[in-house]
Amino acid sequence: MTNHWVDIKNANVVVVMGGNAAEAHPVGFRWAMEAKNNNDATLIVVDPRFTRTASVADIYAPIRSGTDITFLSGVILYLISNNKINAEYVKHYTNASLLVRDDFSFDDGLFSGYDAEKRQYDKTSWNYQFDENGFAKRDETLQHPRCVWNLLKQHVARYTPDVVENICGTPQADFLKVCEVLASTSAADRTTSFLYALGWTQHTVGAQNIRTMAMIQLLLGNMGMAGGGVNALRGHSNIQGLTDLGLLSTSLPGYLTLPSEKQPDVETYLAASTPKATLPGQVNYWSNYPKFFVSLMKAFYGDDARRENGWGYDWLPKWDQAYDVMKYFQMMERGEVTGYFCQGFNPVASFPDKNKVVASLSKLKYMVVVDPLVTETANFWQNHGDMNDVDPAQIQTEVFRLPSTCFAEEDGSIANSGRWLQWHWKGGEPPGEARTDGQILAGLLHRLRKMYREEGGKGAEPLLKMRWDYLMPDHPEADEVAQENNGVALEDLYDANGVLVAKKGQLLDSFAQLRDDGSTSSACWIYTGSWTSKGNQMANRDNSDPSGLGNTLGWAWAWPLNRRIIYNRASADPQGKPWDPKRMLIEWNGSKWVGNDIPDYSAAAPGSGVGPFIMQPEGMGRLFAIDKMAEGPFPEHYEPFETPLGTNPLHPKVVSNPAARIYDADAKRLGDHSEFPYVGTTYRLTEHFHTWTKHARLNAIVQPEQFVELSEQLAGKKGIVNGDTVKVSSKRGFIRAKAVVTRRLQTLKVNGQDVETIGIPIHWGFEGVTQKGYMANTLTPFVGDANSQTPEYKAFLVNVEKD
Repeated sequence: MTNHWVDIKNANVVVVMGGNAAEAHPVGFRWAMEAKNNNDATLIVVDPRFTRTASVADIYAPIRSGTDITFLSGVILYLISNNKINAEYVKHYTNASLLVRDDFSFDDGLFSGYDAEKRQYDKTSWNYQFDENGFAKRDETLQHPRCVWNLLKQHVARYTPDVVENICGTPQADFLKVCEVLASTSAADRTTSFLYALGWTQHTVGAQNIRTMAMIQLLLGNMGMAGGGVNALRGHSNIQGLTDLGLLSTSLPGYLTLPSEKQPDVETYLAASTPKATLPGQVNYWSNYPKFFVSLMKAFYGDDARRENGWGYDWLPKWDQAYDVMKYFQMMERGEVTGYFCQGFNPVASFPDKNKVVASLSKLKYMVVVDPLVTETANFWQNHGDMNDVDPAQIQTEVFRLPSTCFAEEDGSIANSGRWLQWHWKGGEPPGEARTDGQILAGLLHRLRKMYREEGGKGAEPLLKMRWDYLMPDHPEADEVAQENNGVALEDLYDANGVLVAKKGQLLDSFAQLRDDGSTSSACWIYTGSWTSKGNQMANRDNSDPSGLGNTLGWAWAWPLNRRIIYNRASADPQGKPWDPKRMLIEWNGSKWVGNDIPDYSAAAPGSGVGPFIMQPEGMGRLFAIDKMAEGPFPEHYEPFETPLGTNPLHPKVVSNPAARIYDADAKRLGDHSEFPYVGTTYRLTEHFHTWTKHARLNAIVQPEQFVELSEQLAGKKGIVNGDTVKVSSKRGFIRAKAVVTRRLQTLKVNGQDVETIGIPIHWGFEGVTQKGYMANTLTPFVGDANSQTPEYKAFLVNVEKD
């Protein structure tokens, strides 16, 4: 979230799209209801199903799953055509005025630079025009034909209300009603808060779904505002912490990037990772990248990380491509990976194409499962008939199960959706032989080190050089790890005026104190300030709210630097005055920034020309993304890889995302609409939490048996009534479940044909105390988002028959 849960109450409009907050985030959804009930906010829900969130909405608009970019691009066209934008915000705070290269183009579904063989773009043309000083050219009048503003208008011109209705199936009247309400928040004293979840991310265009919504917020002037922002509703309590700490294949903690094979030394790596300002006078905070990186390496390797050895750069792995979960299971299937360490995951129940996942695990030599519960992954080798049809005698994989603790059995912090790090304390002792994840990893580390010292082997040095100086080496305590994340001064630190700011051994107060000379250590720079010399800031529990905005700065701690709303400089106009005094976050008092939040930066005065989006080289929000997105600098509608239309109405030659990676064998396992005519989409229930609560008897009582939802129209056509057992099949397999015939799903008219949707909850499997069930991911295709590789769980093709 750019904002946070409580801040939703400040919105005048709340849009829930790509999520179902009332059911999947029932506690947090309280704040949307606060906005509706106490701020007279309009609640809009856009969803394939009429959900419990929709049941309390003021406006509900149905949509075909996988067509969000068309809907949102249509909103952009409406805002531009009707001049419903915050013009001053767009002019000063976005890259609308910057000029794009003359060789950038878009034609028949493809942007310039496409390589069909590699399914990749050369993004050279996706850039600005630069002057002789290396700065981007701009036209503040927005008249130049190559400025971002005019290219954007040209790009979205196709997304008329007729096109939105034809592709999305959304009735034009519903769509225009949404546009009208959203447009009202282009006024400086009104804001929209967008809430989304996996309904947006789990598509082959997932990242672009989110970016299109962010572009709308920039046009409306809602980024950085109280009651505004781009707000991801995280799937469980510490998913935010997972990404913060770099647990993605090409990430390091604090959203630093793991070096690639093309960066042979630390100098090359830092040069590539440290962007230069695109416009004169900009504050680009990533210019501090070397300080963050060197401090990280000191945390990793301690005294062994020195300038003369590149701070231990050679000990970091170097990647040649993204090693996401689908890549790893592809390598398993080919026999290129023979061992798997599975910690806190249940891939058999959650990764796409469950039958492929089981087949891949069956080719391993060994697998280690670290989990508090018995999972389908741990017992993938057991036969459960149609639910898991395997021959255990043919599976040679040796499975080791290491029982771990759950969060309530250890101290620690949880980073919630709003970036709040909240400390929790142990509620009970773990049962039996269960150990914390720290204990398990420590035990493995010590044994591996002993083996390497005695026997040698490849890759020994990085493991042996790793810093590990906890008071209890076999049982690192959470407070020590948290302080390591925060960072410490390794030498006395002085500012530019020679004033002592931190003594040697002192915990740091701010990432501004980090250095690139080896005098500071921090394992996650964005967490610096969370545990200072004043103590554990994550344990703060003062919920006083003098502003009335919900910015309870004394409750827990939010990264970065306890800032509750990111990019809050954008909440004030170029002169430093709040766009809306009632929503004042920060303002310029003539000498410094003051207000109800931690200022995004304190040094740049109004009139200095420094933009509010200080993590971008331009200092501006990007309506045109020059180099980040795999499939294009503007969002574009591409059909899901399994489309019920069989074509793309906008450009038939390019049907699905041209930059999405798909393996040859998986392409052959894609279904066709002639055999599988209906859209399948997965979702969660309030009564269950992922695949965990099927182990809990109370949850099993309130929701014991697997079901699927289908419309009354489709049920009548198929002769299916409530309670019938049905078989839902895709090209990859099938499941059986009870039929729930409901008006929550409607037949949509799309491109001249009827499109039906089958709703499939995800919570069942062959373990637990609920009635045994089939895994929903049996049906889903092995393809993901072109940027994040998040699997496409929300739009795939199925058939349904009475069993």
